[in-house]
Amino acid sequence: MDLQYALELIGTFFFAISGALALQGKEADWFAAAFTGFLTAIGGGTLRDVLLGSYPLVWIGDINFLYAIILGVIVTFILYGFVSRLKRTFMLFDTVGIAFFTILGVEKALSVGVRPEIAAIMGMFTAIMGGVIRDTLTNELPVIFRKEIYATACLAGAICYLSLRLFEIDRNVNLLISIGVIVIIRLLAVKFRLSLPKLK
Repeated sequence: MDLQYALELIGTFFFAISGALALQGKEADWFAAAFTGFLTAIGGGTLRDVLLGSYPLVWIGDINFLYAIILGVIVTFILYGFVSRLKRTFMLFDTVGIAFFTILGVEKALSVGVRPEIAAIMGMFTAIMGGVIRDTLTNELPVIFRKEIYATACLAGAICYLSLRLFEIDRNVNLLISIGVIVIIRLLAVKFRLSLPKLK
């Protein structure tokens, strides 16, 4: 198993947890939590593959992605009492998920021959659209419309990956650095309440 594949499965796992936790306090059953976790995990990647004309869709062509989603929901169920008491658990899982999916989305776009500028946008779409679907389903304002830095962190990580790729940095090292950039930007933005200038 190469690093990219492992990270993609891990990202799917974290997004499934993020989606399942989104129904916390909404009196939903576990099927609803599993369904929300599933759509959160596959939403961004599915949109990316449809826009790029890449078929079969990743989660249809590889059953391991479905297993990763199921495992994420099971872990949430087993450890629910623990994770539901952790402040910022939801944000942490979401941050790790968007970091993984941004860079993997960039790589997937590059693999089908699109320009780097388009690949960066596809990476951002891969990361954020699952969360947009999750927030819409749970009747929340999608996080990209809130004041927090979110999609911008994904775009910065995508640009970092593409820049390091130009200098022929080892691919696995590049993956880890670029993922780290997204996580750090997102965590700093939340901790210090950083945001972009408002539209006035």
